[in-house]
Amino acid sequence: MKRLIGTFLAILAVIAFTVPPAVQSAEYKSEYKLSTVLGKPFPWGVGGERWAELIKEKTNGRINVKMYPGTSLVGGDQTKEFTSIRQGAIDMAIGSTINWSPQVQQLNLFSMPFLMPDYKAIDALTGGDVGKELFTILESKDVVPLAWGENGFRELSNSKQPIRKPEDLKGLKIRVVGSPLFLDTFTALGANPTQMSWADAVPALSSGAVDGQENPLTVFMAAKLYSAANQKNLTLWGYVADPLIFVVNKEVWNSWSPEDQKAVKEAAVQAGKEEIELARKGLLPPDYGLIKELEGLGVNVVKPNEAEMAEFKKGTKEVYDKWAKQIGAELVKKAEASIAGRK
Repeated sequence: MKRLIGTFLAILAVIAFTVPPAVQSAEYKSEYKLSTVLGKPFPWGVGGERWAELIKEKTNGRINVKMYPGTSLVGGDQTKEFTSIRQGAIDMAIGSTINWSPQVQQLNLFSMPFLMPDYKAIDALTGGDVGKELFTILESKDVVPLAWGENGFRELSNSKQPIRKPEDLKGLKIRVVGSPLFLDTFTALGANPTQMSWADAVPALSSGAVDGQENPLTVFMAAKLYSAANQKNLTLWGYVADPLIFVVNKEVWNSWSPEDQKAVKEAAVQAGKEEIELARKGLLPPDYGLIKELEGLGVNVVKPNEAEMAEFKKGTKEVYDKWAKQIGAELVKKAEASIAGRK
């Protein structure tokens, strides 16, 4: 009897050793829902589809992902996306640091006016200790952050006049995202900021209900705001940037085998790098093709000089100082030091 039991246990051990990890893990869903604010042809949406494609490829079809753009899984309200991921209504997301900042206060760091002067500054934050600290904070909130993407520097457009200094913004109705920091920033500059979702923004701009908006140039171009919303005046001031974060709901993540977790992360890192490259295309020296293309479409592109930029910074200094305290003085100091030491 002892010999039979020993043989039986040995067989079980062999079976356990040879069964693929994906089979040993919890039962997988037939489809995992990936939420994004924008779909194709925006870089954000391209990055989402690429992540789904790479996951299927790297897991040999064990994990199938479908992208739901327009934050359609939360009725188009992008500020509810992070909460829905935590609760498990959404399995995965490529989220905006701006949209998630109401639930994760530290993500407001990237919306601090004029903190990041160039793309190297963004990379210094996301690729350094600040990025690691933010990922640690996210990990404590029921999600697993995997990689960074990018929506880009947010530039200012309007249908009324060129904007070179704060006085030019006085009284203009500017659509902003659902963040108190954006309201504070534009109010400080004399504008009349109006919060609304992206789904409502284009109709409001087209009808003249609002005069202007701020968004990355890839969004401005893909949405054809220069014609669809009569946004003929564009100011390149790069006052804030909007990194994106690839995340998975923690319970979903834990249901996958280590092998598949590794594959999903590798897919996120690769898709993120490709998406960032696409988001910056035509906006890095010596190739400013996107800006030239916009000028060719009749857009009046304005680049404030150093003195004019100093006026914008001066006008938002109180906002910067106020929000530095709310975000966390130590984190802001760490960010400032990382940017100062960028290469």
